[in-house]
Amino acid sequence: MSAAPSPVLTDRTGAVLVITINRSHARNAIDHATSVALAAAFDQLDSDAALRAAVLTGAGEHFCSGMDLKAFLRGERIELPGRGLAGIVETPPAKPVIAAVEGYALAGGFEIALACDLIVASQTARFGLPEVCRGLIAGSGGLMRLPGRIPRQIALEYAMTGELMAATEARQWGLISRLTEPGKARTVAIELAGRIAANAPLAVAASRQIINDSTDWPAAQRWSRQRELLERIITSRDAREGAQAFAEKRAPHWTGQ
Repeated sequence: MSAAPSPVLTDRTGAVLVITINRSHARNAIDHATSVALAAAFDQLDSDAALRAAVLTGAGEHFCSGMDLKAFLRGERIELPGRGLAGIVETPPAKPVIAAVEGYALAGGFEIALACDLIVASQTARFGLPEVCRGLIAGSGGLMRLPGRIPRQIALEYAMTGELMAATEARQWGLISRLTEPGKARTVAIELAGRIAANAPLAVAASRQIINDSTDWPAAQRWSRQRELLERIITSRDAREGAQAFAEKRAPHWTGQ
């Protein structure tokens, strides 16, 4: 008897970890085993110094349709303690993750994409939080993250109607970074992740931290908090390497120190 296929596949492309939700028969819905496997993949990303970024995508025609309701009805605990759905919505990785979306990113699938740093989507992509149509709410971060990505009144409309957003409109509102031809989201996302991975990891991490956290810093502390991070970067080995590589007209060799 052959073993069941892994619910999550991982593959390295240079310094980029490509993570694929491998349940196309269920539109890549998330059950307990898939949440556990995704959490392990994100742990691999953060623990391996050779990896600088990740791309998260789905096998087949769709990104992810959210929680596997059949698994839920069987009594499976889909969300992981302290990490939530797919091991990412409550505690995203420390390194950048790009969602590569084809087809549906619905309910928890949309919330997983929103937990990523960037979204690359093909023209086939459809996004939505249809939970209200089933008497539920989007409880895996979508209601908190979506208003930070698009105008509040647009987020309210989609959250309260449960309607789907086409990729072209998502691009219009700035929800997605790149809009691609059908079938090209993964390729473009890997290229974008590679461009991020080619830069100094400490500088990328600090830039990401400032953009993500600075709006919550007290106004009187914003400059001092940024200065603290800036001082760490300026005094790093990578900052010196970057200047030296520029002067010597060569590619830098980052150490993450």
